[in-house]
Amino acid sequence: MKQLLFIQIGTGIDVHGQNITKAAQRAVEDAIHHNSMPGIEKALPEQRLDNMVVNVKLAVPADEEKLDTEKVKSIIPYGTVSVEVIPGGMATTSGIFLEDKQDKNDMMYIVNAAVETGY
Repeated sequence: MKQLLFIQIGTGIDVHGQNITKAAQRAVEDAIHHNSMPGIEKALPEQRLDNMVVNVKLAVPADEEKLDTEKVKSIIPYGTVSVEVIPGGMATTSGIFLEDKQDKNDMMYIVNAAVETGY
């Protein structure tokens, strides 16, 4: 990325089902859906949204190999998107095992996201 313009931070949780992708998607949504960047187009080369570069950094607690990065990328509506995964986040008890929620155990996954936007 030549020029970093914004960094947005989010947290996502999957309380039941132990789905790391769902938690990661929620973290990215949390990061980008509380913001409006009305001047972003004017800051991009040729004032085009397709010239935007978005780097998504995810701190995941477990099951990194089960993370579907293409589903995470689909949350970002414009630009060229990359996903970097690092150890982090949290796995902690939800306090209850619910078979009807596809729980494999009583753990919940918490993922942190940093969404960097620029060109």
